[in-house]
Amino acid sequence: MTTARPTLTDDVRLAGALVRDAGRLALEMRRGGIAAEQKSSVSDLVTAADRAAERLVVDRLGRERPDDAVLGEEGAAREGASGRRWVIDPVDGTYNFVSGLTWWCSALALTEGEGEEERVVLGAVYHPHDDVLYVGGPDVPTTRNGERLPTLEDRPLGESCLTTYLHPPFFGDPVGDAFSQVASGAATLRMLGSGSMDLTAVAQGRLHVSCQHSVPPWDRLPGLGLVLGVGGVGRQVSAAGVVWSVTGVPTAVADVCAALAR
Repeated sequence: MTTARPTLTDDVRLAGALVRDAGRLALEMRRGGIAAEQKSSVSDLVTAADRAAERLVVDRLGRERPDDAVLGEEGAAREGASGRRWVIDPVDGTYNFVSGLTWWCSALALTEGEGEEERVVLGAVYHPHDDVLYVGGPDVPTTRNGERLPTLEDRPLGESCLTTYLHPPFFGDPVGDAFSQVASGAATLRMLGSGSMDLTAVAQGRLHVSCQHSVPPWDRLPGLGLVLGVGGVGRQVSAAGVVWSVTGVPTAVADVCAALAR
């Protein structure tokens, strides 16, 4: 018997439940005290909460979306037959999470297609500290705890708050120089430590454009879905030997890409 294809409403409901449950599990584990392991750098950490939250999401997807592919930051990987993929970041902002800061979340995205044809269907982000759930996508108007967010007001980079996550070792090299071309044209700059959380702020018009290089799909796609759902845009461009992901209000995104091209 062929399983009925889930509706977009079904996917929105499931995505919200998954990130909420994952985020609440991570928060509860943090309250009990948790140790961190270093991955690639002192700010690139993983904890038992990351792994447990990812396992929770993957196990439920295995039951409810067995034909879909899965990719998780902490190693989950499953091929699928449906042409769809769930991309999971169980704890985005783990350094903040470990340090007792509140700017972290659980996030995921659902995509369709493969390779260059892959497109975001929806993104979901849950912020445990404020108990806030964001869900949105190109065909899903972005909501905050079920309330629809307004369409973004466009503005140029010179009137925008730019957000990034640029490691200090890149300062002064070609990558840092390329970013300086961008930052020098912005009204102000923030570096808060969670890409998906930053993009919830962009989707709400609190920040305006994100520019970061070498972004893995689990850090880029969930928030991209939210921004697309309020009329924003996302582009990827190459500069200084790396690929930059630029997401936000349309004119500021165009200005950032032009600065990188210089």
